[in-house]
Amino acid sequence: MANIIEIRNLHFRYDADSENPSPEILKGINLDIKKGEFVAVLGHNGSGKSTLAKHLNGILTATSGTVTVDGIDTSDETKLFELRQRAGMVFQNPDNQIVSSVVEEDVAFALENLGVPYEEMRQRVDEALKAVNMYEYRLHSPAQLSGGQKQRVAIAGIIAMRPKCIILDEPTAMLDPQGRKEVISAVRKMNREYEITIVLITHYMDEASKCDRVVVMDKGNIILDNIPEKVFSQVELLRKIGLDVPQVTELCYELKKAGLDISPEIISEEECVKALLKLLN
Repeated sequence: MANIIEIRNLHFRYDADSENPSPEILKGINLDIKKGEFVAVLGHNGSGKSTLAKHLNGILTATSGTVTVDGIDTSDETKLFELRQRAGMVFQNPDNQIVSSVVEEDVAFALENLGVPYEEMRQRVDEALKAVNMYEYRLHSPAQLSGGQKQRVAIAGIIAMRPKCIILDEPTAMLDPQGRKEVISAVRKMNREYEITIVLITHYMDEASKCDRVVVMDKGNIILDNIPEKVFSQVELLRKIGLDVPQVTELCYELKKAGLDISPEIISEEECVKALLKLLN
């Protein structure tokens, strides 16, 4: 399958043109993401993961190197409007993204600015709200919604634009466990049913374990890039850079260290239960 995102030797520092530029935040990143993939980018605070995300939407541009999204060079200012129609972005705080006092009007906001005809806009708004299970709240005020519901409305606003890729920069960081579950479920549904490429920036291991692929960053570099089972089996390395692993993976790791014949690549409770039953039998 073809790549939708191609990053080549990406370096970035703030104030690169000043006499005293800041230290490099990104240090020669190379990364390809295929159309329809669901990719998590993990890393502790300061690892560069959010800075990387902002390059995918043209919010930041490379000090050197290139970032291409669906064939568009993100540093080309003349194509920013087109880029942001193809690659939507959702941020941490949903309150900062909601601009209207009625849910359906908020979802329609970008479409109105794009000049989408009313009938098509109506259809897109309804489809987007149904995709995130918020259709019944379409006439509500966002102020009446929970954090998870607000974030789903923000995501619906992006879906209505029908992008090929959605970048989510720690979208559940300010939510409770139920809100996190709602948002990740909506994102997974978009990926599966609409084949939208998802790049999820997160520090939650349970969210990353549900993705197709996990990229781990540390100090501006990519240090791991593989399927979740392979990445989370690197328990010692992840601990060394300040990250946890899913609890079931840690349990299997400790059992393996104790001499039991159990795979270190288990990331779900169901797999863990099966493996433990096999050991007991």
